Amino acid sequence: MSAPAGIDPRGPRFAATITSVLLLIATFLALTGVSTHRTEPAGDWAIVAASPLERLTDPGCLLALVIALLFLWSVVSPPTAPWGALFRSVVRPRLAPPSELEDPRPPRFAQGVGLVVVGAGLVLHLAGVPWALPVATGAAFVAAFLNAAFSFCLGCQLYLILQRTGLLGRNTRPA
Repeated sequence: MSAPAGIDPRGPRFAATITSVLLLIATFLALTGVSTHRTEPAGDWAIVAASPLERLTDPGCLLALVIALLFLWSVVSPPTAPWGALFRSVVRPRLAPPSELEDPRPPRFAQGVGLVVVGAGLVLHLAGVPWALPVATGAAFVAAFLNAAFSFCLGCQLYLILQRTGLLGRNTRPA
C-alpha cells in the first residue's frame, strides 16, 4: 500500500493560523468566563458554582465547541473542511506551486490530537472542573501557533514518533 497523494504544506499552516487565532480568543473567553472566578477581598481563585447550562452557554465553551467541531470536520472529511477549502479556492491560486508535497496523514492526525485536547477540556469544563477549558484551549493554541508561526507541527511529530515506534503501522490511514 502506498502513501496517499501529497498536499500543499502551506494549507495546514494556513489552517493553523486561523485556528490559533480562534484558540487564543477561546482561551481569553474561558479565562474570563465561569471556568475561573476571582473572589474578593482575598483575591484567590475559586470554583464557581455554575450549572451545566451556564457552563455550556459560557462564550469560551461555545467557541471551544465550534473549534472542536472544526477539528472533527477536518478529521472526518479533510477535502470539505472549511480552512482547507478556503486555502484551495482563494489562497493557493495566488501562490506559486509548492516545491514539494507532503503526506496528508500527519496533518490529519494532528487535527485529531487537537480534537482530543479541546474535547477533553470541554468535557471536563462541563463536569465542573475549574481551569480545564482555558488549559486545554491554551495547550491547543500553543500547538497551532507553533505550526502557524514556525511550521512546526506537534501533532505531525507525534504521528511520526508513533509510526517509528510501531504503534502506528507504516501505511496506517486515519479512518
